Amino acid sequence: MNPTSACPRLLRSVLIASLLMVASLVSVAAAEATSLPTVTLTLSPTSITVGGPLQSGAVNVVSTTTGKEPSPSLFLLKPGVSPAEFDALLDANQVGGEPNLASKYGSIVFDGTVGDSEAQTVLQPGQYVAINAEGDKSAKWPRTSFIVTPAAAPATLPAPQATERSIDFAFRGPSTLRDGELVRFENEGYVVHMDLAFPTKNRAGAQQLVKDLLAGREKAIRKLVSSEPVSFAGPLSTGGFQQETITAKPGWYVQACFMETQDGRDHTRLGMERIIQITK
Repeated sequence: MNPTSACPRLLRSVLIASLLMVASLVSVAAAEATSLPTVTLTLSPTSITVGGPLQSGAVNVVSTTTGKEPSPSLFLLKPGVSPAEFDALLDANQVGGEPNLASKYGSIVFDGTVGDSEAQTVLQPGQYVAINAEGDKSAKWPRTSFIVTPAAAPATLPAPQATERSIDFAFRGPSTLRDGELVRFENEGYVVHMDLAFPTKNRAGAQQLVKDLLAGREKAIRKLVSSEPVSFAGPLSTGGFQQETITAKPGWYVQACFMETQDGRDHTRLGMERIIQITK
């Protein structure tokens, strides 16, 4: 569930360092966040705690993190699945490189960016496990279980101004996003997807980056990424979504999903990259 674990090796260190430096690039506008109940996630390399009103409905998730690669995730267990069963799966170290293996136990309904972050989502009633998916070995991931109870009057999310959709294997939605726009990022595919955006110096650089991602030319890819990447959403299961206000620097970006197929191919090799522009 760690978004960096599925990235090409040459990009991995760049992505981690950059996201830690600019964890605030994508955040929820204060006016919108304060109108929703706030669920807090506090992460360290050895623990994760959950606070706030744990009732169903729309929430603002605020993550406070320490560590090298903190990655807050919320996993909704299927009815009848116990936290102990899911713990056993994590302890077997089978999920870090292939989160789709967890689908028979439940779904990843929220995955925040590396570092401190805020995002909006909707929590359904049920049994959850909160995870700090730091590193590739799921047995070492700090985790805690909690229950979301039905709310008498569930809060509703503000309507997004744009929606970006991940499908198998492409991105759909507007190719131009505006700074300050509230945007929903959702997974409408059948497998787990992430949504990252890599900035380039210009449109020509973005066009070349798309070609290199499709071809798997890792050395060329690294040279084309001009500055810090943006994480719109970490790995999400089918139907998972979260929404944030865009505050990234205007310019040309390439959306990409670096999850892997069962035969080890990055989703970028199957067409999951697309040029988008962020404007003022």
